[in-house]
Amino acid sequence: MKNEHIPNPRIEERTKAGPHLTTHEQIGFNGTLAMLITNGVGTMWCAYLFAIIALVSLPAAIHGGVATFIAWLAQTFIQLVLLSIIMVGQKVSAAASDKQALQTFKDAEALLKMQDEVHRLIEINNELTQDIHAMVVKKT
Repeated sequence: MKNEHIPNPRIEERTKAGPHLTTHEQIGFNGTLAMLITNGVGTMWCAYLFAIIALVSLPAAIHGGVATFIAWLAQTFIQLVLLSIIMVGQKVSAAASDKQALQTFKDAEALLKMQDEVHRLIEINNELTQDIHAMVVKKT
């Protein structure tokens, strides 16, 4: 009873490709341009700059009354400043996802190698069992 072990072709494919990361999503000129803009706007320094720009119009909003101030707060300050802050959070989240993907990839690689080793040990066990069976049959 010989079973030849044929490794799954996905193992070799995974080894060549590696884990898929966020940086692999930059597709063409538009993707690269979008990432450059995102990386520029998605910084806390940009959020600080946007806050300063928004604060320039604060005195006019205060003099315009409650409705004008609320409109300034919602449409200018919150949208302008939170945009960059949310983008920073997304970058942190994407980096964490990339780390998780890499860890999962390495874990899967280790499991695939262990599975091959288990298969090798089972083959050895089968051969030894057959040898023992053959010896027992000869003696009886």
